[in-house]
Amino acid sequence: MIVEQFYTSCLSQASYYIECSREVAIIDPSREVDHFIEKASSTNSKIKYIFQTHFHADFVSGHLTLSKLTEAPIVYGPNADPLYECVISKDGDTFRLGDCNIKVIHTPGHTLESTSYLLMDKNNKQHSIFTGDTLFLGDVGIPDVAQRYKGMSKEDLAGVLYDSINNKIKPLNNDITVYPGHGAGSACGKSMMKETVDSLSNQKIINYSLNGTFTKTEFIKELTNDLPEPPAYFPANVKLNQEGYDDLSVVMNNSLNLISPNEYKQLIKSDDISILDTRDSIDFVKYHLPNSIFIGLNGRFAPWVGAILKDVNTQIIFVCNSGKEKEVITRLARIGFDKCIGYINIDNEDQILSFSEPNSLKCVNPSDFIKSVENSNIIDVRTKNEFKNGTYKTSQNIPLSTIEEEIDNISDNSYVFCAGGYRSVIACSILMKNGKKNLINVHEGYLGINKQIESQ
Repeated sequence: MIVEQFYTSCLSQASYYIECSREVAIIDPSREVDHFIEKASSTNSKIKYIFQTHFHADFVSGHLTLSKLTEAPIVYGPNADPLYECVISKDGDTFRLGDCNIKVIHTPGHTLESTSYLLMDKNNKQHSIFTGDTLFLGDVGIPDVAQRYKGMSKEDLAGVLYDSINNKIKPLNNDITVYPGHGAGSACGKSMMKETVDSLSNQKIINYSLNGTFTKTEFIKELTNDLPEPPAYFPANVKLNQEGYDDLSVVMNNSLNLISPNEYKQLIKSDDISILDTRDSIDFVKYHLPNSIFIGLNGRFAPWVGAILKDVNTQIIFVCNSGKEKEVITRLARIGFDKCIGYINIDNEDQILSFSEPNSLKCVNPSDFIKSVENSNIIDVRTKNEFKNGTYKTSQNIPLSTIEEEIDNISDNSYVFCAGGYRSVIACSILMKNGKKNLINVHEGYLGINKQIESQ
């Protein structure tokens, strides 16, 4: 038996490859599916099933493409209502995989169709459970309010989730392995562990949903307290996963267009096109196209694209270093942003001049910030929780996720910082696009500021 986790760090998302006697099941495949096919081919195995734990909101799954390429059926749990051919299983159903079995355990709560899959070995002994967004390590999936279930509140869903975890998962054998759908950083939970694999026995000790810390009423209150609004692109991803989408190969073919300077000058006359700069923040600071938004590939690229651009139908021209074009398109497609018009390669300042007179962003290091910031406007774009745990003197907290709604509350000549310097450059690019002038980004962010203070 082989169980392998395929982890997409940018999305904190896990897909799973299970192989038993040369038969393979894939659970929650990522949108790019070639690596699953190649893995099965390397052992002369056949992909027999594609299991979906639920309709994902934070990424576009590759289930439809993988099914088309392998002819393997797509399997959902109860209550799923996709608009394509698949198997809707019942609670307790088993699917034979070589000399092993995969048992369906309906675990609603995150969504009503949420289902976990229990892997049984050749001796019919419980081996591992794939919990999707029902049970995370150290946490649980928040009620998926992006789907707006008719007649059900977030409290109702939280109560259902409590029952699913305690009545369906907690009674399982202690020594089985828990394979969750996400790790730390995902918007599908509140405080997940950085680890992505653990034993159920350990989770019964440390996970508040399993260890008896809360009664059901207390659990509901804890889970739904300060529940954030889902990112704007989540409902669109649910729809794509439920109704269908273009294969990644089609999206790649449509998007892989090198844009000339003349084409660019004509295209930017439209207000409906977003210019997305995906290079390193250091490069963006030095020179960038006017009105472009920075979201670098070296950070949590896809989630921030979704949070900032919001609409998956946004037409995008992206700026990248040579050779990064396919990576950008793939990572955009993972969250359903399939409307790339094309790309511009910029590897040095000379290349930008044929498109436009470049803009730049002033930066200061932490030492100079501390020396010169007295009586200045200071914007901390970290989250509210980060801000509560400490900030710099008179800083105003305006989280990056809400920066556009707070434009009128931000002055020209403001200093902007985050934790390490990535989010603050995104924030400055948005502010500059909206007419704010003479912004000053703090290089290395709050970590650098703190380090400088401690060294004095």
